[in-house]
Formats: sequence, C-alpha cells, structure tokens
Amino acid sequence: MSGLIGKKVGMTSIFDDDGNNIPCTVIEAGPCVVTQIKTEEKDGYEALQLAFDEKREDKTKKPLKGHFAKAKTSPKKILAEFTRFEKGSRKGFGDTLKADIFIEGEYIDVVGVSKGKGFQGVVKRHGFSGVGDKTHGQKDRERAPGSIGASSYPSRVFKGMRMAGRTGGERVKMINLKIMKLIPEKNLVIVKGSVPGPNGSYLILERWS
Repeated sequence: MSGLIGKKVGMTSIFDDDGNNIPCTVIEAGPCVVTQIKTEEKDGYEALQLAFDEKREDKTKKPLKGHFAKAKTSPKKILAEFTRFEKGSRKGFGDTLKADIFIEGEYIDVVGVSKGKGFQGVVKRHGFSGVGDKTHGQKDRERAPGSIGASSYPSRVFKGMRMAGRTGGERVKMINLKIMKLIPEKNLVIVKGSVPGPNGSYLILERWS
C-alpha cells in the first residue's frame, strides 16, 4: 500500500546516533479502513478509498451510513483515495491498514492544509521590506506595498500582482520526510521536520517515489 490518512499530534525532538537533537513531528497514522475499491472497468481508474477517525453516527448522513455499512465499519470523519500501489500490496474491501505498512528510515510525502492566517499585508504575505524609513518626509510607510503599476499604460493591474490578501489555509505537500521512528502499537509515525497544519489536523501520508 502506498499511504495512509493520519492526524497531526504535535512536535517533539529526538536524538540520533551522533547525539544531534532533531526536531520531529508526531503523526497518528491509521487505523484506516478500505471502504471502496475503484477499478478501471467500472470507474475508469484504479484506486483504494480509505476512511479514518471515528465519527458519531447521529452526525453522519444516511448515504454515508450505508457506504460505511457495506464495508462493515463504523462511520468515519475523513475519506481519501490512493492510486499508487506496490506489487502484491492491494488490500481487500473492509481491510484495516495501520502504521506498520511504513518502514523506519524510509522517506514519505506528507500533504496537509496550512494554518490560516487571515488577511495579511505584503510584508508578512510576500516578504516585502516596505517602502523605506521615516526620513525624507515619509510617515508610516514601513510596511506599505509601494507602486503596483503604471498609470495611463497599461491602465490596469496585471494579474498575479503580489498584494495584501488572505494567507494560509492552502494545500501544502512536504516531500522526502524521513521516518525517524515508528511506534506501531500506538499507530504513531515520527517524521523529521515540520508538516503543514495545526495540531489535530488531518494529513495524507504517501510513500516517496
């Protein structure tokens, strides 16, 4: 199997064999249930749909209740599809996948939604340095964006102009994160470095390829 759905637990640090203190992220990976198997003949592509994290039954809509009942599992909060498979790794309908599908020391990709920061100016959003100092008659211009274009020509602002706006809350993929430690009995994967999103947010873990 190529990956799992997980949840960000938080950050910690561990020491490697050389005594270096390495910042790491703890991820609860699984258990995930196979709730649908998509095939080339029926759906036009091959994929496994996995479900993760328990959800109250009274908060689940009836169509989804039936969908989960077919897989003989309780309602889940999040669904995701995985299209990459290793030879002989296809799982059956209703099977449960846990963190032990990964190997300590291998590299994976982690996909999540970054923290939302609301409406921000150009200094925080794009790293602008501001117009300048308070000297030469300028006032309160340290974080201003400056000019955004010409006047009579082209008489408009070009698309993609870096300006103030909503920041964060976007899908981000971190690639080649090394698995520093596995705790399979607790379904925990500890990866080197940081991953997008706040604690408790959902992540997609995929084998690096």
